[in-house]
Amino acid sequence: MCIRDSNGQPINVDELEDARARRQAEREFNLSYMDQMQPNNAVVAGRWFSEQDRKTGALSVEEGIARRLGWKIGDTLTWQVAGQDFTAPITGMRRLEWDSMQVNFFVIGTPGLFRDAPVSYITSFHLPAERSAVMNKVAQRFSNLTIVDMSAILRQAQGVIDQVVKAVQFVFLFALGAGLLVLYSALLSTQDERQQEAALMRALGASRSQILAAQRTEFAVLGFVAGLLAAAGATGIGYLISKFVFAFPYQMNGWIWLAGPLAGLACVSLNAWAGARAALRHPPLLALREA
Repeated sequence: MCIRDSNGQPINVDELEDARARRQAEREFNLSYMDQMQPNNAVVAGRWFSEQDRKTGALSVEEGIARRLGWKIGDTLTWQVAGQDFTAPITGMRRLEWDSMQVNFFVIGTPGLFRDAPVSYITSFHLPAERSAVMNKVAQRFSNLTIVDMSAILRQAQGVIDQVVKAVQFVFLFALGAGLLVLYSALLSTQDERQQEAALMRALGASRSQILAAQRTEFAVLGFVAGLLAAAGATGIGYLISKFVFAFPYQMNGWIWLAGPLAGLACVSLNAWAGARAALRHPPLLALREA
């Protein structure tokens, strides 16, 4: 556990504004040490351990936790491990590939820094499904090993994600149906105005095809703009959820900018076609008298 910051003062969790930062400051860290950096790590600030760092002791931290806890290059941290205090400066920050299924650590020290601390060894490897029974034999042969089957955990996580996806799809279909009902209601509420507008245009000499073209163009523009706004809203909501809820890197989906306007055009144009035909079936003289 990190017990003191760069000023030698105890870390005050209550001063941290971010809830995730408070949880990380209170938890017990799994520290590690290594001489060579892992292939799935990349230095984004500072440097990896130099020869002098290996002699005096140094720390390399993950960039995300450093940002949340306010750590900077040159800060000195004190860690308490099994009743012993270890103090060293931060010489580098790393970006980790958390989805690589490799063993990763927020904080890594030089080998000499934790020489006197108790050690547990950890590794990861891929085992084909048809050979999964081997792990039972290994666990029976070496009782001091703790084996974690990540495939079972991933299956459970995938099941939860599938349920969330189904719930989101249901909400999407419900919202789509509600939107179509609102659109149809809006068309019905303006039906009288469109009948009068069509009657006036026919009285001024416009042909049936010209009136249909004018109304369909109007609805096509409305549908395109509505689809464009829907795509922008979906992209914005997806970005906010990805960044602030799940803390995942956001990936832009280009298809939504094509599907949104096309879906808006299709839905509105269908309603426009029915509305325009209904307006033209109304006698112009009767519509003008009713106005």
